Amino acid sequence: MKIIIDAGHGPATPGKRSPDGSLREFQFNAEVAVQVKRQLAAAGHVVLFTHQPERDVPLAERVQLANRLKGEVLVSIHANAFGSGFNPVAGIETYTYTKPLAASARLASGIHTRLIAAVKRRDRGVKRANFMLLRETVMPAVLVECGFMTNLEELALLKSSKYRTSCATAVSAALIAYAAGEEPPHCC
Repeated sequence: MKIIIDAGHGPATPGKRSPDGSLREFQFNAEVAVQVKRQLAAAGHVVLFTHQPERDVPLAERVQLANRLKGEVLVSIHANAFGSGFNPVAGIETYTYTKPLAASARLASGIHTRLIAAVKRRDRGVKRANFMLLRETVMPAVLVECGFMTNLEELALLKSSKYRTSCATAVSAALIAYAAGEEPPHCC
């Protein structure tokens, strides 16, 4: 299967960092994306990126690239934030477009369920949103938020190699199962 992975934002995107500046969101997103690519390639899948490590790729360019590459699915990897300072908001959320393809909903459910089981964080649910990357791409598309940079406990996790590997492994397992036509497991 040809899979498009998008590490959300870029190395210099303004405001996409923890309140104390110790983590830029792209650091987390890009490392998880590389691990997902490695795991999926080992399972025989073709994985292509919409992001670049040295520059911020605009959303419209990411959408055009994903569509031009003709991937069978797209997954965008993110770390979340709420407000501008540290607060107790925490957990995992996964998004599909407001009018998702059935395949997007199935993929989102599989990723979300496996991620919650792997990292044991609060389940904030599979949600629908009018995000450009979900709306404008022509393949099933999912955006996953792997924890909050504005929550001190989750910030520590987002900075840890073990947590990043757990997130990547869960996303990869869900994509491998999706490619095999498996139904998503029931959550937790």
